[in-house]
Amino acid sequence: MQNTQTNILKEINHLFRYEYGKLVSVLTKTFGSSNIELAEDVVQEAMLEALKQWEFKGIPDNPVGWIYKVAKYKAVNVVNREKHKREYSSDVAHHLQSEWTIEPALNHIFTVKEIADDQLRMIFTCCHPSISADSQIALTLKTLCGFSISEISKAFLTNDESVKKRLVRARKTIRDSNYPFEVPTGQDLEKRLKNVLETIYLLFNEGYNASSGNDLIRYELCEEAIRLTEIIAENSNISNKSTVYALMALMNLNVCRFKARIDEYDNILDLENQDRTKWDKNLLTKGLVYLELSTEQKEISNYHILATISAHHCTAKDFKSTDWNSILSLYNNLIEIDNSSIVLLNRTIVISKVKGVKVALKELETIKDKSILHNYLPYYTTKAELHFQNNEKEIAKEILTKALQLPLKGNSKLLINSILKKY
Repeated sequence: MQNTQTNILKEINHLFRYEYGKLVSVLTKTFGSSNIELAEDVVQEAMLEALKQWEFKGIPDNPVGWIYKVAKYKAVNVVNREKHKREYSSDVAHHLQSEWTIEPALNHIFTVKEIADDQLRMIFTCCHPSISADSQIALTLKTLCGFSISEISKAFLTNDESVKKRLVRARKTIRDSNYPFEVPTGQDLEKRLKNVLETIYLLFNEGYNASSGNDLIRYELCEEAIRLTEIIAENSNISNKSTVYALMALMNLNVCRFKARIDEYDNILDLENQDRTKWDKNLLTKGLVYLELSTEQKEISNYHILATISAHHCTAKDFKSTDWNSILSLYNNLIEIDNSSIVLLNRTIVISKVKGVKVALKELETIKDKSILHNYLPYYTTKAELHFQNNEKEIAKEILTKALQLPLKGNSKLLINSILKKY
């Protein structure tokens, strides 16, 4: 019985992560953008229905089809039950009220192409310029990607209450303004694309450094980020795709190293200790192709620079062959675009390779008072690593002990233990 429940929960979690955003997007088109929360409620009800029925009847042969079927007819019930209480700004909802048009309407809105288009519409609706940038990202992660509040707060380096307030404000803005559920055009498209890509990159980073769950890397989140970017890259309305391609390059070049990042004892391995024969050569090649495509329109973004840095790591024959001088030069260019504490922190690691550990530690001291780093685990692990390399083991251990007192999430303690084991 316990194994059955575990399998059901595993299947539901899988469906929630992979299908939640698709269903919410389709149902938002059905109900109208002012009713996003209603769309989320219907999808959650469908998932709960699966949890109840599958426990007694077992997991169906086609669980995705089962969830979609239940969501379809729950949507019909909602439209019929609330047609006099709620205003729907969608032609689709009108078709669901007639027994003559309901079946064709359902068949149309649940096609593969419509689902992909609706996800794109959902991303741009969530990233409307009337919504603050932080709220845009939080709403997209919650609504389209099924993120929990705690996952979003970790991505923002903030607290759960702040995220909740952002979501409330964003939904209210959309509800009050009744934005059209569509992909913008012209200059409006270019403005909102920046926020869309930032959201996707945060999604990727959450998978790359998981804040919850039993895995150090949550592969499905990284795959979802790549999938969403591919939807944007394939859309014909977006003419300038330089930044889109650059983000695709960055993600593929990072993903290609995943199989080598963790050893059999669940220790995280840095680039120096990774078995490069385990790197996925197909993804590496794909990343390099996207990087080449990103240069065709002579545009430079943070994704271009980060992807080029990753390409240097991926194409080096071994760790000793890494071109650290070129990487440092790229970081110097990056801080002209993004002078954030986290970029400066990552730059100190490269400085340690080019100018030595002592210089890197001095550089680290210049950013130590940045408040955003006080609860940021990589700040402490980077500093500890540098002190270990400088033969200051006691100082390093004190830093890691302090890090253990942080409000750690997910597998952060495993990361700290991995560093301790290495030295």
